[in-house]
Amino acid sequence: MQQLMTPHIKVTKVAQSKVDALDFDNIPLGKTFTDHMFVCEYENGEWTSPRIEPLELIPTHPAAMALHYGQAIFEGMKATVGTSGVPLLFRPEQNARRLNESADRMGMPNVPEELFIEGLKQLVNLERNWIPPQEGSALYLRPFMYADEPFIGMRAATSYKFIIIASPSGPFFTKKIRLYAETQYIRAAAGGTGEAKAAGNYAAAILPTEEAKQKGYDQVLWLDAIEHKYIQEVGTMNIFFKVDGKFITPETDGAILKGITRDSVMTLLKDKGFEVIEKPITIDEIITYNEEGRLEEAFGTGTAVSIAMIEAIGYLGRTIELPEANPVSQDVKSTLDAIKMEKEEDTHDWIVPVA
Repeated sequence: MQQLMTPHIKVTKVAQSKVDALDFDNIPLGKTFTDHMFVCEYENGEWTSPRIEPLELIPTHPAAMALHYGQAIFEGMKATVGTSGVPLLFRPEQNARRLNESADRMGMPNVPEELFIEGLKQLVNLERNWIPPQEGSALYLRPFMYADEPFIGMRAATSYKFIIIASPSGPFFTKKIRLYAETQYIRAAAGGTGEAKAAGNYAAAILPTEEAKQKGYDQVLWLDAIEHKYIQEVGTMNIFFKVDGKFITPETDGAILKGITRDSVMTLLKDKGFEVIEKPITIDEIITYNEEGRLEEAFGTGTAVSIAMIEAIGYLGRTIELPEANPVSQDVKSTLDAIKMEKEEDTHDWIVPVA
């Protein structure tokens, strides 16, 4: 990884903020953005000109390689406000590390961790008035990198842009979700890009997700690419099942995203005395456990949703209704949310205050 001391970031502020026009009790999902963005360019083998400037359109050449060959990756994070009134980031170093792991897989340069985190801190500090105070709400942060070199040809690009934008958001799911186990389309296979947060992974998921919604479901439950029986993950989440008092989650085998919320939830479950098992698990096993009364809880984890309880799974023309009660996962969700708001002690040093 490139080494960089705390970078000097030039800041250009807007003349007048738009924050006063925002109704924090009615935030349209993914459509509202803050006043500023962080921008940095990669040229001649190094990152240059880190700056925060007014949010605006980005001039892009029609031959920009990201548009033709898909070199584009991103991260998802949230900033909250603690009881002290200071903005808080949750495990930002993990997002920096995962962005660079995605960059490695996609043949893109690494972003120095110091630059990633300092850019986040300064942007969040500048946009602190955009952080919703309501429970379950946050300032969603989207760091992303794409190849902007104008070139038509199959090779790694030589120039890139790294940008961070911010969007206030309310609770993602306010009710239990219904999943559709996909047996035709696939999300990822061993040796592919499933472990990377590459934009193309999500593009390939759009059609199956829309079809699942037409069937009355909220998200796709992805199965493995070979046998269509091993559970991988949900459209925007990792997944957990509580069986016989133990929590089971599919192992990260290269085709499953290494979720930061997933890792945090596993830690909290162990703190609360539960055994967490990472192993392959089939959809048929889950159906059997449910029929035998051994399946006790099911939920998904992700930055956007935190923890989302699962109500039902559609599979091969039928719907499997899951247990209604989710006492442990509700407790873990409450603990995780409380840590992010400084309402509970952060014993794992996950919270990074933005001074």
